[in-house]
Amino acid sequence: MSKYLTKKHIVDKSSQLLSKGDANNLKKRLRQWQHSRSWARLICEAEKMWTLESKELKKFGALELIQLQNEMPINVRRRVNFWLIRYAGATRLEE
Repeated sequence: MSKYLTKKHIVDKSSQLLSKGDANNLKKRLRQWQHSRSWARLICEAEKMWTLESKELKKFGALELIQLQNEMPINVRRRVNFWLIRYAGATRLEE
């Protein structure tokens, strides 16, 4: 009879391959990646408002973009620029 791999078994095996420090480093890098991607998505959504015909929505999109740039931590801007390129965003952030 063949042995089936369960999800728990796969997780147990993968946790054995990484040391605790490596696993923490991997989690940290994943959080940074997700954080940067989220900022880029918000910026692209604000940019999409610029294509609308309504002046009020264009103005709201511009204000939203300025607010996002002011709230964004400086240390993630390089990563956010990477995602903006991937999402074909018009905005580029100064580092």
